[in-house]
Amino acid sequence: MRHRVSALCAVALCVAMPGLPQAGHAQTTLLPDGRAFLPPPPPAGSYAQQADRQAIEATRALNGTPRWQLAHNDAELKPQHLINDFSCAAGFTLSADRLPALLDLLHTLAAPVEQRVTEEKNFWHRPRPFVGNHQDICTPDARAKLENSFAYPSGHTTWGWITASILASALPERASQIMQRARVFGESRIVCGVHWKSDVQAGYMNGGALFAALQEQPWFMEKMKTVRAELQTLQTRSAQPDASTCAVEHAAAADVF
Repeated sequence: MRHRVSALCAVALCVAMPGLPQAGHAQTTLLPDGRAFLPPPPPAGSYAQQADRQAIEATRALNGTPRWQLAHNDAELKPQHLINDFSCAAGFTLSADRLPALLDLLHTLAAPVEQRVTEEKNFWHRPRPFVGNHQDICTPDARAKLENSFAYPSGHTTWGWITASILASALPERASQIMQRARVFGESRIVCGVHWKSDVQAGYMNGGALFAALQEQPWFMEKMKTVRAELQTLQTRSAQPDASTCAVEHAAAADVF
């Protein structure tokens, strides 16, 4: 590997997350470091890079389709929007204004997760697939901003996988549907044209590792008790999600990239 992880990072695989609540003065909240456990991005000329390129080229034909519109929708990461994106998977409408504990948890995690992913992206410096060409992306207004950030691993996918894992933990009877939606959420980044396939695969791994590290931390466990209770209460009182939206998501789950 051209890049070398620091000795501290290689041994500990974790760093303290700033900005998270502390359960007593000795409580430390940790996030694992993807620079140590993620595989490096595929090198030029490798079979994996060829697969990455084929996936991007094939999905350019989706421009203007419902799948393209879903990718555009999935580009929005505001917690209120992201929560609602999992309504079909949950089987009932997830209204952020009725889920204050969940909304607060996502707001709490947003900055430290972004910081961690930014560190990882800056470590590998992988250009996004549209850089240096004129390929369409599903968020053209964000093109200039995205050109100045790196691709590996996918932050959207990492964040979507963490959110899905929280919801699946709280609603275990819907875990299969929720994690399927998280996969589709990640694949939207390929459809959008802003991430390579391997970026997204690394995002799944990254999100899983971050969620695993959170599960036994006291402040997170306490917050999850409230999140579970409010989701279970809403489940008995909420309306059904939009059927047309659910149909598009269901069709997207059958796609192969």
